[in-house]
Amino acid sequence: MKKINIVKEKKDFDRAFKLNNQKKSKYAFLYTCNSKNNYRFGICVSKKLGNAVTRNKLKRQIKDIIDKSKLHFENKDYIIVLKKSAVGTEYLKLKEDILNLLEK
Repeated sequence: MKKINIVKEKKDFDRAFKLNNQKKSKYAFLYTCNSKNNYRFGICVSKKLGNAVTRNKLKRQIKDIIDKSKLHFENKDYIIVLKKSAVGTEYLKLKEDILNLLEK
């Protein structure tokens, strides 16, 4: 994932959460809001889900899913918030769930 396609600032996350454009699936929530230039992704993994190794592994998996997907994204900010059920799931199940969430 390129750096220009990553949401980093807290105000951008807060704006997406405030609009409450939410979709949910078994392993994650997806919040969306309009962006100026191009699509961007932000990934939230709570400390309640595990230690740093676990959280970073989940983030790497989500980034890999997004990079390898052949989906066409609109000019929006996409914020993915992982649920506790995502910890310990197989990569293929997580991939299928995230792709279904993004296609909605």
